[in-house]
Amino acid sequence: MPRKHTPITTEDQATAMRLALAAKHGHFPVSELQGPSKQMYESMSEAELARHVAEWNAKHKKKGKTVSTR
Repeated sequence: MPRKHTPITTEDQATAMRLALAAKHGHFPVSELQGPSKQMYESMSEAELARHVAEWNAKHKKKGKTVSTR
């Protein structure tokens, strides 16, 4: 059974998760990940990261702006 991760609660966590997801997509070098983003990259699948980022984006959508997970 997959380990349950805590939902994102701060913008810093959201940024770390976006960086980890970008690295999973190949858009950001894994070698540059540090701290939480590196831990998230190593411990979560691309699908898990994408789901958490999408949930965060849906909760914090700004008027007139769209936030992408890619």
